[in-house]
Amino acid sequence: MGTAALEKKNKHTYADYEKLPEGSPYQLIGGELVMTPAPTPYHQIITGNIFFELMKFVKAQGAGTVLNSPIDVYLAETEGFQPDVIFIAQERLSIIGQKKIEAAPDLVVEVLSPSTAYYDLRHKMRLYESSGVREYWIVDPEEKSIEVYENAGGEFKLFNKAREKGVAASKLLPGFEVGLDVVFS
Repeated sequence: MGTAALEKKNKHTYADYEKLPEGSPYQLIGGELVMTPAPTPYHQIITGNIFFELMKFVKAQGAGTVLNSPIDVYLAETEGFQPDVIFIAQERLSIIGQKKIEAAPDLVVEVLSPSTAYYDLRHKMRLYESSGVREYWIVDPEEKSIEVYENAGGEFKLFNKAREKGVAASKLLPGFEVGLDVVFS
């Protein structure tokens, strides 16, 4: 089924989303198929830097696994996202399905881009919060900043913020921190 046939519906489900051809540039946000153009090279450099540093730490600790986009994360029947980087704790690896992540990852990193920033800061953030994501990183390439939110009782609270210099630190993964000079280089 092509995207033209899917776009005629008012509200799409994950079953509709799964019918898209592999590699289709869409996320399912609030029942709407939202086109997400390919990221810029700088976006990918930032994502790669965070992925690399997080992967080194997680592997050394035997803490779980780290995946990067494109990877589908199923959170509800009308919600299928592709976060830039995710971490899943060792004891929760069973949420990794054959085709998608079948529940909220423990940590989600979203690198803002003009086409997705609204969703990352609003709808997706609220859904990550309510679905049990334990830590959410918002990375802003324009401001060269990282905000780290911890999920405290079903609500995101700002844990750490760094802008232009300094480090972003994780509460979920004690000892993991990354310098902004590394992320934005």
